[in-house]
Amino acid sequence: MASASDVRVRFCPSPTGNPHVGLVRTALFNWAFARHHGGTLVFRIEDTDAARDSEESYELLLDSMRWLGLSWDEGPAAFDSASGAGGGPHAPYRQSQRLDIYADVARKLMEAGHAYRCYCTAEELEERREAARRAGKPSGYDGKCRTLTEEHKAAYEAEGRASIVRFRMPDEAITFTDLVRGELTFAPENVTDYGIVRANGAPLYTLVNPVDDALMEITHVLRGEDLLSSTPRQIALYRALAEIGVGNGSTPEFGHLPYVMGEGNKKLSKRDPQSSLNLYRERGFLPEGLLNYLALLGWSIAEDRDIFSLEEMVAAFEIGDVNANPARFDIKKCEAINAVHIRDLDTKEFIARCEPWLTAPHAPWAPENFDRAAFEALAPLAQTRLTVLSDITANVDFLFLDEPVEDEAAWAKAMKPGADALLRTARAELAEAEWNADALKEAVLAAGGEHGLKLGKAQAPVRVAVTGRTVGLPLFESLEVLGRERTLARVDTALAKLETAAQA
Repeated sequence: MASASDVRVRFCPSPTGNPHVGLVRTALFNWAFARHHGGTLVFRIEDTDAARDSEESYELLLDSMRWLGLSWDEGPAAFDSASGAGGGPHAPYRQSQRLDIYADVARKLMEAGHAYRCYCTAEELEERREAARRAGKPSGYDGKCRTLTEEHKAAYEAEGRASIVRFRMPDEAITFTDLVRGELTFAPENVTDYGIVRANGAPLYTLVNPVDDALMEITHVLRGEDLLSSTPRQIALYRALAEIGVGNGSTPEFGHLPYVMGEGNKKLSKRDPQSSLNLYRERGFLPEGLLNYLALLGWSIAEDRDIFSLEEMVAAFEIGDVNANPARFDIKKCEAINAVHIRDLDTKEFIARCEPWLTAPHAPWAPENFDRAAFEALAPLAQTRLTVLSDITANVDFLFLDEPVEDEAAWAKAMKPGADALLRTARAELAEAEWNADALKEAVLAAGGEHGLKLGKAQAPVRVAVTGRTVGLPLFESLEVLGRERTLARVDTALAKLETAAQA
């Protein structure tokens, strides 16, 4: 393995749609590997597919990496996203701005005999593949255009046939040691010649990805298991690039990360709702909580430990410790881990992180009704109960709404026969009580005692009358912050509603 200072890894997503949590897991492992070894993380953008790529998705990628806190050492400049260049010696870091480089490399590969023009039509290729399948033979490209003479090429071009450029694979097996899976061998009949330039001259991923790796001197390629079958092709191309003087002549080491599985034990895809990074941002997951969970999809810091910081991950992360078996995405465990990270925040930091959910469009109350002092008084109690930050809105909305949210199921559960009598007694006790949590608890306890009810049963109608819900923040601390006047007014409203229902 390269020495620590030589380690160079890359994260190279395509700007298509919303970032996927599997993509984030790949970014995290590359980032942790680079930081663990004191190396370099190159962030580059694979945007040569004009039909699918978009500037909006490109901006979202940069914003997502910043939100996650996965800093890069080379790549698109943090604030110069329009040009996509800067931030390192190998700029630009967007493939769409490197097309001249790929055209030059493709030309050199053909001149050196490592690539050739292929004039086969799609229909001819499919016909021959089908014949190979019927004969029980491998159905990859059969090499028909490998040895075309200049006369044959001229004849095809006279017919008006378009041509692609194919890379010429070696005729021997390719063996390499995967950093996650061990030694792997691919027979030549299973890895046939492949296209590297389209008929319109546009370079394909199969060319641009290894060329950028070579020119950017990438030492380790850590990527998803779905790309494993393309690795022997890339290794052969790295060797050819070395022969024509592209890059420093070395071939990266590879580590293929396990699949992330979703419901039904199927590979998590972009179509699965729980795969979108935006979903977790919008729900109020902490970046550190989400990344902690994603790190567990194929790696662990210790057998009996699930909660750790990014700093602890960096200190412990070794790619050889990654498990090759598929990892299942469990949203409940992800939420539980996030909840722990919320509880671990300093109270001031927790309050700051809640800010987006205390204003429009998330907050249902009028901006002038928000009382920061009231919120900060209950924030420590809310902090111990949240799974995600967006939960804060429903926990404190009773403080800032003119009337509590009406939950019919909660009302039906709490306002059973006799609730009106209990509420009248509780109101009388509360009206005379000192207005602090301990005294308010004693008042409701006394009211319950008069009706033969323990505290849990006695406080349920009071909670629903005041907050609209059967569960929430500790009741008596909530009443203390809400205040005597508003508390009694809400009890009166509930009593009036019960009376109207009784008369109906």
